[in-house]
Amino acid sequence: MKALTALLGLALLSTAGGALAATRTVTLTVPTMDCATCPVTIRVALLKVPGVSQAKVSYERREARVVFDDAKTDVAALTRATDSAGYPSFLADKQ
Repeated sequence: MKALTALLGLALLSTAGGALAATRTVTLTVPTMDCATCPVTIRVALLKVPGVSQAKVSYERREARVVFDDAKTDVAALTRATDSAGYPSFLADKQ
């Protein structure tokens, strides 16, 4: 019984560490997109950022919705990635 209790305790501890990280979704405004291929370049740049799991880029809305692990990256890293790809971005007002 002690062994089972110890195993349960270890399992809870190992999952608790993952609970500290949260998946976050943000919308970045990317006003300088000027062609239909721009979203591909921006999406590739965002997906290279460690912790990013999804990046959906809309040319029509000039924005990128990004899902990421906030324990591995932050909005500043996302905007640096788009800027490095030639498309400066900023956090949209709406969330």
